[in-house]
Parts: sequence; structure tokens; C-alpha cells
Amino acid sequence: MPKKDILDFLKELASNNSKEWMDENRNWYLQEKAAFLEKVAEILAQLSIDEPGFSDLRPKDCVFRQNRDILFSANKAPYKSNMAAYFSVGGKKSEGPGYYLHVQPGGSFVGGGIWMPQAPILKKIRQEIDYSGKELRNLLMSPEIKNTFGEMQGEKLKTSPKGFEKDHPFIEFLRYKSFILSHPIPDEEIHSGAYVATTLEAFSKMRPFQAFLNQAVSISDEDDILL
Repeated sequence: MPKKDILDFLKELASNNSKEWMDENRNWYLQEKAAFLEKVAEILAQLSIDEPGFSDLRPKDCVFRQNRDILFSANKAPYKSNMAAYFSVGGKKSEGPGYYLHVQPGGSFVGGGIWMPQAPILKKIRQEIDYSGKELRNLLMSPEIKNTFGEMQGEKLKTSPKGFEKDHPFIEFLRYKSFILSHPIPDEEIHSGAYVATTLEAFSKMRPFQAFLNQAVSISDEDDILL
């Protein structure tokens, strides 16, 4: 009988999402969490080679809590049915762009970008698109990004954002409210552990996309006033 792993745990958790079940299976949870933290450490070590800003992060700075915030949620299940990590220089609570790893039975994926940024950050990204939209278009059309991630994802406005005309040459990008690239990971790769290599390869391919977003959000408020 195959040894149970993170996907087996998460599948059981999704079917028995209660404090009682978690208490009974605490050791299993701690075992899978520790294994996931080890994988995240591997990813961080490799990321730090090309992007030294990640060298100060520890795995726990990237991995999200298993408990759900249910106070204002209609879904009162106490635990998430996935394990996930966000790799950003500011840690998992950073408001800036980052890389993302999501492990869930039948729904694992690797991604990156920035999800629903606050208004000041969104303004900076749109400003960068206004001036350098051709650069964004070219990198999104590059074979490395197009063939791996397909189209950029994220919720969009139905109309033009304030301050931009509907016939703006880059209106297709200016309407986005999130800027995300995503690539699925099959369960087989999670079981085998091969997803670490897949994750690092995806992160490498999306690095120009991340650089574009980081350039946008790094504009200081003073620079913003001058532009």
C-alpha cells in the first residue's frame, strides 16, 4: 500500500473539516506540514541564487496558516483544504508581487504576479502599463511565457479605468485588477516530489513578468507626483 502523503492528508481534511478530526490527526498534519516546509526551503534556496532578496526569508515566512479566517466568511469550515506558500521579498503578507505555490488534490498550481493590489499600487501598475505597455505585451507573447502560462489572468473592469480612454493602445491590460500567471501541476508530480523542479522552472520563466511588476510598484510616491 503506497505511503500516504500531503494530497492524501488534504483530501481527508476536506472530507472531515472539523477541529475534532484535526485533533485526532494532529501528528499526520505536523508531518505533512514539516515535509511541505522542507520543499519550500528547497525552493527558497534556489530562488535566492538568482534573486538575493529572498535569502533572508525562512520557509515559515512564506507558508500560510492552515486555519481559515471564518469571522466574516459564510464558509465556516475551520481549515483550508490546501497548503500554499507565497514567495515575496516582504514575506507572505507583502502587498507587492510574488511567486505562489498551491497544493490541493486535483487543483495544484504554480503562479505569480499580484492579486487585487490596493488602489495606490494598482495605480502605479497602470501607470507603468501606460508608459511601457508594449514591453508587457511583448513579454506576455514570448514563447516561454505564452507556452507555459497562456493568457494573463485576473479580474477585469468592464469599462476603462478612470483617467484612461477606451481606445488606449494598452486598454486590454489597463482593465485588469489582478495580474496573474498560472500553470497547473498534476497530482502525480505532487506525489513524486517533482513539483519542486516544475515550480522553479515556472518561476524562472515568469521572472521578466515579475520584474515588470516590481519596476511598477517600486516607483516612490515622490516619483509618482513628478510623472
